[in-house]
Amino acid sequence: MARKTFNEKLNDSKNFPEIVDVTDIKAVERFGGSKMLIAPPLFYDSIMKKIPKGKLITSDRIRSFLAKGNGADYTCQLTAGIFINIVANASEERNVDETPYWRTLKKDGELNEKYPGGIDGQKARLEMEGHTVIQKGKRYFVKDFEDKLADL
Repeated sequence: MARKTFNEKLNDSKNFPEIVDVTDIKAVERFGGSKMLIAPPLFYDSIMKKIPKGKLITSDRIRSFLAKGNGADYTCQLTAGIFINIVANASEERNVDETPYWRTLKKDGELNEKYPGGIDGQKARLEMEGHTVIQKGKRYFVKDFEDKLADL
């Protein structure tokens, strides 16, 4: 059986969106509720496509937006990370109808080493759009990213 392309993965919503009832007390306390959304990859793609040049978004802001819009307390962090990377790789795979995935940062404005081209690729694209990338230890961040966050 052939491996799925990233675009096939992007367009495979499985049974998502799904709201899961979380019963683990520690998780409920940590995330502030018992209703966890698992959103399909296309939900992330549609938000990431709306971020204009010069603006940025963080994965946690996308997750918050999706949770509120779908009646959940929070969105699954694990699937969010996987699906955001699927969006990035699918965009690279297509070469048309590009999703500006490089404008989506990790929480705290950190660059995502798992994007196509790694840190260097994301850094180059962000700098071409006028952002300043700074290094802290082994990690890279967009300087003053909070001032450039897009409204959802």
